[in-house]
Amino acid sequence: MQDRRYPWVGVNSGSSVDRYTHGHHDSVLRSHRRRTAENSAAYLLPFLCPGMSVLDVGCGPGTITLDLAGRVAPGGVVGLDREQAPLVEAKTLAADTPNVAFVVGDVYALDFDDGAFDLVHAHQVLQHLTDPVAALKEMGRVCGPGGLVAVRDADYATMSWYPEEPALDRWLELYRSVARANRAEPDAARHLPRWAHAAGFSEVRTSASAWCFVTPDERKWWGGLWAERSTSSAFAEQALAYGLATPDQLDEIAEGFRQWAASDDGWFAFLHGEILWRKPD
Repeated sequence: MQDRRYPWVGVNSGSSVDRYTHGHHDSVLRSHRRRTAENSAAYLLPFLCPGMSVLDVGCGPGTITLDLAGRVAPGGVVGLDREQAPLVEAKTLAADTPNVAFVVGDVYALDFDDGAFDLVHAHQVLQHLTDPVAALKEMGRVCGPGGLVAVRDADYATMSWYPEEPALDRWLELYRSVARANRAEPDAARHLPRWAHAAGFSEVRTSASAWCFVTPDERKWWGGLWAERSTSSAFAEQALAYGLATPDQLDEIAEGFRQWAASDDGWFAFLHGEILWRKPD
């Protein structure tokens, strides 16, 4: 049965009913452009070898994808996203990288043969899906025997900051409400082992790592992009459409991020969960 409040959201798995909470506003892509293999997939780096074939699911503008390509060359790397928009930028970045291709695709129905890749990777993807277990099963299908499935996702409930800022408290509550209205899981990190086991993965290696924003440049970047996202991105549009916030409340959240970023004592950090599963030979 479809929820009448959220007519674009259904109950069946599949990208046709998944709604991306962030969207592709430039304030979102600015965050994605900063991601590298070093700062977003450090848990995976010791397992990379030249010649590996890689599928990067939910690649966005492709910065992590290109880093992976450099580390596994001459192995081929495919960056996949369900939207064409971020791939335009990704393809431009990859113009001089011959072992990378970018394609539009659906994580629930990957258009690749069984066992096609040595590594199937997803960063900050499962938290946005209505059926992360189905996505993991499909990622496992296209992973070859002895290959790896690697996933990293944030846990919004672990987000903490200083100095105290009531507007950021309201932002965090609102973000988690919007994500759950999309039938997604904003606290995905803690669920990764459970989802992996439900997908049939055994002997899953788990870890955690943190992002922390504290220097003046880091605060300016993080606070500035979230101030803009809080009023201009798909997150803001969904918060308004769902009746979870008013324009004035979103403006107050944006100002709260600017105030936090301006504090010399400002600090913001949160955890990510990570899983690695090696497919049996």
